[in-house]
Amino acid sequence: MTAAVEPGGQLTVGGLRLVDLAEQFGTPLFVYDEEHLRARCAEAVEAWGDGVAYATKAFLCRAMAQLAHQEGMCLDVSTGGELHVALRAGVAPERLVLHGNNKSAAELARAIEVGVGRIIVDSFDEIDRLRVLSVEAPAPPKVLVRVTPGVEAHTHEFVRTGHEDTKFGFSIASGAAWRAVEELRSLTGVDLAGIHAHIGSQVFDVSSFEQAAEILGRFFSPLGLDELCVGGGLGVAYVNGESAPSQAEWAEAVRAACRAEGVAPTTRITAEPGRSIVAGAAITLYRVGTVKALTDLRTYVAVDGGMSDNPRPVLYGSGYEAFLPREANAERPLGVRVVGKHCETGDIVVPEAWLPSDLAIGDILATPVTGAYGYSMASNYNKVPRPPVLFVADGRARVVVRGETLDDLLRLDT
Repeated sequence: MTAAVEPGGQLTVGGLRLVDLAEQFGTPLFVYDEEHLRARCAEAVEAWGDGVAYATKAFLCRAMAQLAHQEGMCLDVSTGGELHVALRAGVAPERLVLHGNNKSAAELARAIEVGVGRIIVDSFDEIDRLRVLSVEAPAPPKVLVRVTPGVEAHTHEFVRTGHEDTKFGFSIASGAAWRAVEELRSLTGVDLAGIHAHIGSQVFDVSSFEQAAEILGRFFSPLGLDELCVGGGLGVAYVNGESAPSQAEWAEAVRAACRAEGVAPTTRITAEPGRSIVAGAAITLYRVGTVKALTDLRTYVAVDGGMSDNPRPVLYGSGYEAFLPREANAERPLGVRVVGKHCETGDIVVPEAWLPSDLAIGDILATPVTGAYGYSMASNYNKVPRPPVLFVADGRARVVVRGETLDDLLRLDT
């Protein structure tokens, strides 16, 4: 949001030159625009209301948890680890929503102990665990039933979750969702608050959300419950030519579809955006180490990161752009394949990138829109340390996650 190009061509974010940040903090480096993050959180709260939750799986550290909490969002956590980070960040337990298709008894017990605001129930096995754990609970935990509406979202098959053949939730079509509602209603130690669904990630077509909302509305209306959460999944533009709906457009489409199916105006309708909050807020900076031109084939440009800091191209074939922040507006006539430093042919960052013809060894190369599922899915493959994460704002940079050292790679060895 605060990106600007200086007269000499240098790109700045948060009032700081990206090239200077790379020199000061090293590469690879994640740079997040803090103003952008806060603005996206505010948009989500404006569109959905107080109950909207940031899906922390997209990117989580204590600073991110604190920022989302400060901006009025709840936080959606899906493991005991994410729960621990959110609590250590000072997020009020009642502002947390616990997800997960295979929550352990220990995770459920911890959530009940601290007073997590909502637990999203995902299986009959989990209902059995809650039946035992709720007996000694200090207060009945509020729960939502996760249902699968049978919608084939228009997105990658690995991130579709609303269709019938999925590990998540209870099928509406099969009757499992109704049985789950009935079982939870029979538990005196559990407070059934509502219904939850999620149809997938990186969804650009609002009609997919509308279709899901229609099915959910028909199921939800007769139940007499107070809350309906439609999950997340709003798409984000990663490459030139892509566009995505806004939070407001998404929310209005869902609400209209719910109203048409008889959902009461007093119902608390919420969502759980993650990618759309953080993806566009960050840029990853790399340093070019090798340029290898293969006659009549292609030119490979190797950088000092790769699939260890951004596995999405390998996992999903995800597309990105690349440019040189030293001259952001330069013509980019040179077609290259940007690759990482890992011992894998598939270690590709940008399969078809366009860069300035004066590209040189040592240049800082940037890939934008890396704020979601980059650092959060990072690994130490080939024993590469994970990079640092910066938040920049008003001409200042702060390290919110320090870069790992080589000694960090040995910490767990015995």
